[in-house]
Amino acid sequence: MERRTLLGAGLGAVGWWTAGAMPAGAMPAGGRLRERDLAVARGLFSAGEYGRLRQALPALGARARETQETGPVGAGRAAQVWVLASQLAVKDAALEEAGAFAARAAAAAARSGDPVLLAAAARAAATPLRRTGRADQALQLLAQAHDQLDAVRRPGLAVLDVSGMVALSAAYTAAQARMPSAAREFADRAEQSTARLTHTLAGARVPAGELSPAQCVLYRVGIHRELGDVDKALAYAVRLDPAVLSTPERRARAATDTARALLAAGDVPAAFDQLQRVERAAPQEARRPSVRALIADVAARRPDLPGVRAFTRRTAPPLRPTT
Repeated sequence: MERRTLLGAGLGAVGWWTAGAMPAGAMPAGGRLRERDLAVARGLFSAGEYGRLRQALPALGARARETQETGPVGAGRAAQVWVLASQLAVKDAALEEAGAFAARAAAAAARSGDPVLLAAAARAAATPLRRTGRADQALQLLAQAHDQLDAVRRPGLAVLDVSGMVALSAAYTAAQARMPSAAREFADRAEQSTARLTHTLAGARVPAGELSPAQCVLYRVGIHRELGDVDKALAYAVRLDPAVLSTPERRARAATDTARALLAAGDVPAAFDQLQRVERAAPQEARRPSVRALIADVAARRPDLPGVRAFTRRTAPPLRPTT
């Protein structure tokens, strides 16, 4: 896809890029990407500050395009930008754009030669595939990425971390594809990677990655709900302490997945309580299209719930200016 289409007409037509002032600490449009730039952008995503990240992405993307041409290290940094852009597009249900960014991430990751980044790009690509009815294709992509990571001799912390996260994504994808054996197998692999990672991290003073025992429990909630075993999904939800999840985005995800399971079980008041937790964890998560659909479901089933109408109005997405 042409760059003009990806960063210009395609996104501008749906108003995905947000006009306005850059957030404090955002990077200028020129120059090459630095690790600090990536850390700032990842921090905005993890905090659920999607509006600020949308404002920063045009400049970040311009720097990614420039840096991508400087060699493997620059390509690796660019790949991380495109993965992040794809994840943000998914949050906004802009699935075509998410797929385009994931393809750009895969190309940059291939140039970097880093198996961790190749796996991250595969995870990014799998999500829009899964959400557009191509779960089988997504699962194949994730299985290949997992096999490549398994082939790494003496895997370090980063490989173990992303290997477990790929396995969790594959488990959830297999559950959506109604492949229970594959879903359970990949979930078990993720827990094995978690155990290895926890053992390796013991006493080490290094930043934690995405993979953790709590992350595995969180995914189990969604996996078993997709498999139709709502009781088991809720049993995992009870075990999950959101406070141990490392970011507001993850805590909001835990409440969202629990709300889905509760709605499937017919417990609308408890689901509404979870959706209010989504807003408390990360207010912009409650304005995502998929979460708004859950809120609408609650309001339709139980319009008498105290506060549901005010909550529905409060979490309505802000009107975007027309151009």
